[in-house]
Amino acid sequence: MEKIKKIIREIFYFIDPDIKIDFSLQEENHLFIDVKMKEPRALIGEKGQTLSEIERLIKIICRKNYDDLLYINLDINNYKKRKEDYLKSLAKEVADDVSFTGIEKKFPPMSASERRIIHLSLLDREDVTTESVGEKEDRRVLIKKSSSSTTQR
Repeated sequence: MEKIKKIIREIFYFIDPDIKIDFSLQEENHLFIDVKMKEPRALIGEKGQTLSEIERLIKIICRKNYDDLLYINLDINNYKKRKEDYLKSLAKEVADDVSFTGIEKKFPPMSASERRIIHLSLLDREDVTTESVGEKEDRRVLIKKSSSSTTQR
């Protein structure tokens, strides 16, 4: 694990020598990498694309240097955390609207991880259901009123 941490520090050091990196290992195989820097936009990219690609690169490096299966979660300046909080809030708002009006709503196309956040955040709701619809880059979440829910007005 120390070898992987050293490699990751070296990668980010070339980008910004003042960067701060915190590692936390949860369970035996979940490595969380929390990066803090002054100008994160270039590493986050549009809609987090660059961040996702950096995370993918780190996963490839880790697989070559770590015998066991290792899950990596890279976040830069809490971008992913803020995005997750936003998606949860948006999912609740849309679900409330669907529950009230009975009119189903589709989200714009999303990545698999973003769709998963929506699905999981509404999993305990009995008044609405979620499903992923569409193909490839057009895949999105559909929220519709649950057929088992009854509305009292």
